[in-house]
Amino acid sequence: MIEGFAPVAHTHEGVTISGVVGGSGPPVLLLHGYPQTRRMWHAVAPTLARTHTVVACDLRGYGDSDKPAPAADQSTYSKRTMAADQHAVMRSLGFDRYAVVGHDRGARVAHRLALDEPTAVERIAVLDIVPTLHMFEHVDRAMASTYFHWFFLALGNGLPERLISGDPGAWLRSRFDGRSHSPWSLEPASYAEYERCFTSPGAIEASVADYRAAATIDLEHDRADHAAGTRIAAPLLALWGAHSYVGRNFDVAGIWRDYAGEVSAAAIESDHYLAEESPQQVLGALTAFLDDGFGA
Repeated sequence: MIEGFAPVAHTHEGVTISGVVGGSGPPVLLLHGYPQTRRMWHAVAPTLARTHTVVACDLRGYGDSDKPAPAADQSTYSKRTMAADQHAVMRSLGFDRYAVVGHDRGARVAHRLALDEPTAVERIAVLDIVPTLHMFEHVDRAMASTYFHWFFLALGNGLPERLISGDPGAWLRSRFDGRSHSPWSLEPASYAEYERCFTSPGAIEASVADYRAAATIDLEHDRADHAAGTRIAAPLLALWGAHSYVGRNFDVAGIWRDYAGEVSAAAIESDHYLAEESPQQVLGALTAFLDDGFGA
C-alpha cells in the first residue's frame, strides 16, 4: 500500500508482523496509530525513503499483522510485547541501531521500545501524544470526554467488542469524522484499507486489548520506570497538532522533558492525524531531526 516499497514479514515468538521496506540509508521504523495501519505513512514514507531505509510495520493486532488472542494478564498487547515485535523485525533486516517514529498508539510502542532497547534506538519521534502515565494521572472532564474511548475500550467485560462488532463501520468513521479543524478528510483509499483491516477476524478484540493493556500492565511498567528515574536516552522529537486535544491542553515539550534527556518539539498545522493532514510539515520536521547527527 506504499508505492515503491517491498513487503516484509517476520515471525517473533509465534506472531508474524507484516510491513514494508523501501529506500536506502540510515534505518527508520514507522509505527501507526489507532485504528490505522502502515497505510497512514503513504504520503511521508516515499519521500523519506530518498535518504533513509524506511520500514513501516503494522503493530500486532492491526493491519495484516497477526492478532493473537489476548491473555488474561493483558501481556499479549502490552507495549513491551508490541515493542519487542518491532525490534525483532528490525533485527531481522540487519539493523542493530535505528530511529523510530510513532503516531498515537505507535508512539506509545516507540516510547516503550526506546526504554527497553536503549542501545538500539538512536532517535525517537512521537506524534501527538504525551506519555500514557501522564495522561492517566491527569484525567479531568475534558480528557475523559475527548478520550472517552480509552475508558470504554478498557472495560473488561466484553461489552466494547460486542457493541463495536454491531456496527464496526460507524465506530471506525467516528474516529475520523470531525477530527480536523480544516476541510481535510481522510482519503477514500485509506479509509477502505483501515476498514478492511479493522473488520478482519480478531482485529476488534486485539485493538480493545491494546487499550486494556494501556490501563493496566503498561501503567505498571511505566510507573516502575518512572519511579526508578529511567528516562529515554535517545534524542526525542515531539510533534503535535496545533489544533489537536493534545496540542491545546498540554505543555507537550515540557512533559516530555520529564521523560527524556534531550527533547526538541514543534507544533504542526493539523489536528490529530498529522502525517495525513500535513505530510509536508511532518516530513520537514522529521528530516531535519533524523539528519541532525543521525548515524554519527
